[in-house]
Amino acid sequence: MHRLSVWLILCAAALPAAGADEPPRSWIDADTGHRVVRLTNEPGSASLYFNQNGYTADGKKMIYTTPEGISVLDLQTYATKPVVKGTVRVIVAGRKTQNVYYVSGDAVSSTDVDTGATREIAKLPRRGSVITVNADETLLGGTYIEGEGQDYNANRPPGPQVQQLDQPVNKGQMMEERLAAHLPMGLFTIDVKTGEVKTILKSTDWLNHLEFSPTDPTLLMFCHEGPWHKVDRLWTIRTDGSGITKVHTRTMAMEIFGHEFWNADGKTMWYDLQTPRSEVFWLAGYNVETGQRTWYHLLRNEWSIHFNVTRDGKLFCGDGGNPGQVARAPDGAWIYLFRPELFRNQGIDDKSLINAGVFHSEKLVKMSKHQYRLEPNVSFTPDRKWVVFRSNMFGATYVFGVEVAKPGAGQSK
Repeated sequence: MHRLSVWLILCAAALPAAGADEPPRSWIDADTGHRVVRLTNEPGSASLYFNQNGYTADGKKMIYTTPEGISVLDLQTYATKPVVKGTVRVIVAGRKTQNVYYVSGDAVSSTDVDTGATREIAKLPRRGSVITVNADETLLGGTYIEGEGQDYNANRPPGPQVQQLDQPVNKGQMMEERLAAHLPMGLFTIDVKTGEVKTILKSTDWLNHLEFSPTDPTLLMFCHEGPWHKVDRLWTIRTDGSGITKVHTRTMAMEIFGHEFWNADGKTMWYDLQTPRSEVFWLAGYNVETGQRTWYHLLRNEWSIHFNVTRDGKLFCGDGGNPGQVARAPDGAWIYLFRPELFRNQGIDDKSLINAGVFHSEKLVKMSKHQYRLEPNVSFTPDRKWVVFRSNMFGATYVFGVEVAKPGAGQSK
């Protein structure tokens, strides 16, 4: 018997058997031939948002949330254990230590997933929330709202500690109202060692979607939030407040871009680009060191709410979408694997020109029974063998993994 098949059988045997009301523990997707495994036992459990690092620094464990708090999954044995109990909002897993960072009440804290050692780092600024942790875990990044103006952000219910999985029904209206409010905001950092809070940018634009570079502790990505066709969304800033850079400039009416995330090497920012909205689809990349741009084209059905990339940058994945999403895809409800191919340049060698290419897609999981108010938020495991996603295809939300290689096919190239 093939070694991979033996390994899968052993892993399946190590998992608790599914109860009568639970989804199956493991199955082969009849439409794709790929093996899917349910990774969590708790109804209402979820993997992290697509651009939040959910894997521990040693690459052996995955952080996930439950209605009771934060838990951790051993990626080899599938053993799980609670790490933080209570109503909290997870931030990220650290890239240097085994810490998971989270907001509880009016403070941000960290807990070592191996030892359980917990530390309160700092109190939050008034009306503030921490969203990201830098590469060497010396700084936290977040935003606050000044004054008493109403926060229309339905993604952030009252209290910074609350975690909401499903998208609000009135999200479009909320986005319009929040953008129009022009609430004064501050973008800040917190020193993990001293707890010092330092404001590095003030604006009446809606500041959101912060994510530190995974390799450069001083580089922070952020966005001007709002309806994508009305904002210049993508920016970077240094942690001393310098070097504010706009990443993408609109070139046509109704061009939209967003859902940005970092390549693991910290050199490239990737983002969903549509030229114009709902018509032509790209995953676009911007090299923060050279300014070089790379765009990969996708078909309508291949467009995904979120994309992600392996740590070596060789494979991408997407979580698809139903006809109600911006792409209006008639057959887009799939978890996808993408193999990128750049077109050969036989013309002008001009570094200011965009390197264009295409994604070659492979369907991994049929998601026709998934309700897309819950975004699947795909990510690759550190060994790039599995694509992890959250789904309500069986009713309650659980975390699932789909194997990149088909059983018996060997490791995908």
